[in-house]
Amino acid sequence: MTPYEFRRAVRNGAFRGPTAGHCGEFAQANLAIMPEAYALAFLRFCNANPKACPLLAVGDPGAYAIDALGRDLDIRTDVPAYNVYREGRLVERVESLSELWQPDFVVFAIGCSFSFEAMLAREGIPLRHVEEGRNVPMYRTTIPNRRAGVFGGELVVSMRPMRGADAIRAVQITSRFPGVHGAPIHIGTPSALGIADLARPDFGDPVTIRDGELPVFWACGVTPQTALMAARLPLAIAHAPGHMLMTDIENTSLAVF
Repeated sequence: MTPYEFRRAVRNGAFRGPTAGHCGEFAQANLAIMPEAYALAFLRFCNANPKACPLLAVGDPGAYAIDALGRDLDIRTDVPAYNVYREGRLVERVESLSELWQPDFVVFAIGCSFSFEAMLAREGIPLRHVEEGRNVPMYRTTIPNRRAGVFGGELVVSMRPMRGADAIRAVQITSRFPGVHGAPIHIGTPSALGIADLARPDFGDPVTIRDGELPVFWACGVTPQTALMAARLPLAIAHAPGHMLMTDIENTSLAVF
């Protein structure tokens, strides 16, 4: 299935699950959507926190079709699920933004670690959440984001368990892709990040960690949602964690050498 076909399946309601493992050669995107009045401050927030918030594209006010992300793309309908925040609280999860869309909304598309998973898989590195048919586990850390205006919050990380040799190879591979979070920020003891229990992720699902494996943590594109909550905007929207926008951007185009 091409990214275009995948988006059509989402738009038509034929696909509603986590997007990990799909269209592996193409980049997936996290979303943050807010009124234009807050967009400049959020842009500064992303620039101040590039590891967690690597920007793939920013839309014009009111634009729900962003050519840089893909053809015939509609931000309002092409994501399997969206989180809706009011005054900093998650109030509902919806499958379409058609009734919520405002003419002053600005879309931020942020790189996603799902984008490099196909590269890890090609190297024979197991991806436990894909093997177990689960959403990747994500954890809120105690590491504060760099503030910009009303936006702050804490860093969120995704975790993939790996053997030591696989973790080293994963660092080598992902460090070439800063546009989709780059290299891991931490390997090993979760308490160093303020994570108390790997079996209880804040977002996503727990996965099996086998004997001899280490938890490997990447900065996560759910981080902006902690910033949206901390900012207490009257209305803000994001993707539901693990439910990404599939783009036409080839992962190889994001590599740096």
